[in-house]
Amino acid sequence: MTLQTKRAAFAVVLAAGLAVTSLAGCNRGTTAAPGGEASGASGGAAGKRACIILPDASSSSRWENGDRPQLEQAFKAQGVETDIQNAQNDTSKYATIAQQQLTKGCAVMLLVDLNEAGVQVAQKAKAQGVPVIAYDRPIEGADYYISFDNFHVGELEGQMIVDGLKAEGKDAATAKVVYVGGDPTDGNAKQFHDGADKVMSEAGIKPAFQTPGTWDVKKVQTYFEQAYTALKGDIDAVCVANDFSAASVISVLDKNGKQVPVSGQDASPPGLQNILLGKQVATVYKPFQLEAQAAVDLSMKLLNGEKPPAPTTAADGTPFIPQTPVVVDTKNMKVVFDDGNAKISEVCTKAVAEACQKAGLQ
Repeated sequence: MTLQTKRAAFAVVLAAGLAVTSLAGCNRGTTAAPGGEASGASGGAAGKRACIILPDASSSSRWENGDRPQLEQAFKAQGVETDIQNAQNDTSKYATIAQQQLTKGCAVMLLVDLNEAGVQVAQKAKAQGVPVIAYDRPIEGADYYISFDNFHVGELEGQMIVDGLKAEGKDAATAKVVYVGGDPTDGNAKQFHDGADKVMSEAGIKPAFQTPGTWDVKKVQTYFEQAYTALKGDIDAVCVANDFSAASVISVLDKNGKQVPVSGQDASPPGLQNILLGKQVATVYKPFQLEAQAAVDLSMKLLNGEKPPAPTTAADGTPFIPQTPVVVDTKNMKVVFDDGNAKISEVCTKAVAEACQKAGLQ
């Protein structure tokens, strides 16, 4: 199913002429204070505001370049004002933003968790009668959770390593594989790890080294350099949680003149470039538009006073609306560009031009 088809399917769940009713005590204003980031037409959808907190601008390019404009546009199309702010990887700022938003008034909150800062915010919001949607990352106590099936994301990453080793004629049972995971305070990171470990363990892989989990790319590089030194460079593959971390790992491998199978996710420009150059096996593609549209659709139902059932539940029992990820490599990379989630011009730079031509991208 194409991204366009999936978008259309999501749109069907919105009833025509949806009448938005008020949530008692939830919305005490629609105008942002000076310097705020509220946007959209005031008075739309009974003057309701969707309050959204993004985690940072460094762990992934998606938050500011993808999710922010997509959510803003989708809510605006429904006549709902948005207050979208970024915590810039600061949990104190996260809490301050939330307090300011709740003081000004929120009809619904979409929270991308940051080191569990979303838990207390969710508690405060629900105490005020504001429904909370955990967006992309799980938050204990949220009313709903919308994300990709992150355990399956991990399974896909683990399979990249298994396939990569097989392609190089190496025995998985004796291969030395380094695990480079995400920040353990991010609930998704454990799911990525567990999914990958399940697939790799079934293939006979045992981790030769596991670095401390983090999304800080500088720390990833330092930790992997330590792993490389500890193993004296005897490494057959590296299972990495996302593309940005993979780029840090690859920089160390490049410095040592070594190339091994490396996994990743997000279909980011650096990840796509490394795939084209043969330095990364593949990436897990998660079109953020699917998450954003599902979140807006759910928000509109909540604003209408509905409590729709979810198809499944998360590990903590939160109603979960999962989206389906896909693996992208050189053979199907064009879909990322066709969806508008990367530009050929920023991926097919001079150093990658020849590889792009071979892949039929130029």
